[in-house]
Amino acid sequence: QVQLVESGGGLVQAGGSLRLSCAASTRAFTRYAMAWFRQAPGKEREFVAGISGRGGSTDYADSVKGRCTISRDNAKNTVLLQMNSLKPEDTAVYYCAADLGVVTATPTRYDYWGRGTQVTVSS
Repeated sequence: QVQLVESGGGLVQAGGSLRLSCAASTRAFTRYAMAWFRQAPGKEREFVAGISGRGGSTDYADSVKGRCTISRDNAKNTVLLQMNSLKPEDTAVYYCAADLGVVTATPTRYDYWGRGTQVTVSS
């Protein structure tokens, strides 16, 4: 069982930045591909970014490419999402997810989820 706890969300003006953090409780952190998803009210959960177990491979949704950077610190069991140039359409609950496999944009492939952190971008 892996517990994931997100932090770092909040209210920011358009054009601003936020850094989300996800702490994982597992001794096998490097075995897990990690990802960030988001879900806005009335919309399906969508992939934002993912990173492989040792951090050598990353993937991004087209909507955030060039604005977001995913990284991980395997010594601290933490994955980060740096978000810049935020837009009102980035407003959503952001979830951290973990999977014993490769990065995928399919949410059902992930075995473990955090409870989410709210990001609100005002115009």
